[in-house]
Amino acid sequence: MIRKTLPFRRTAGASALAALVLAASLALAPGAAADENNAPPPGSHPVCAFYDGDGPTVFGEQGERVYQVQCMLANRSYLPWEAMNGTFDTRTLAAVQRFQADHPPLVPHGVVDASTWSALWHA
Repeated sequence: MIRKTLPFRRTAGASALAALVLAASLALAPGAAADENNAPPPGSHPVCAFYDGDGPTVFGEQGERVYQVQCMLANRSYLPWEAMNGTFDTRTLAAVQRFQADHPPLVPHGVVDASTWSALWHA
């Protein structure tokens, strides 16, 4: 039997729901926090599901794309989990530049362009 699946449709509340799911997964136990190795709390499964494109993301931006960048950088230990705030601030800029420097042939310019998105998705 072949089942037809409905296409995924992003709604206005999807990013809020994703943020809530992530926050809930990071706060499973009272006092749980990332350890010195930037690992999420035991039993949590942080999933980056804010944005799935490759649009340019730059310093000063806010929103889903920035949350996605921050989550992926945190998963790869370039950014502490508590720095996820949806704003492309100086901490995020420095983390992006470190990630780019560690993944040649990326140029550490701090702009999350299509090649940086690709490297983040495949790192």
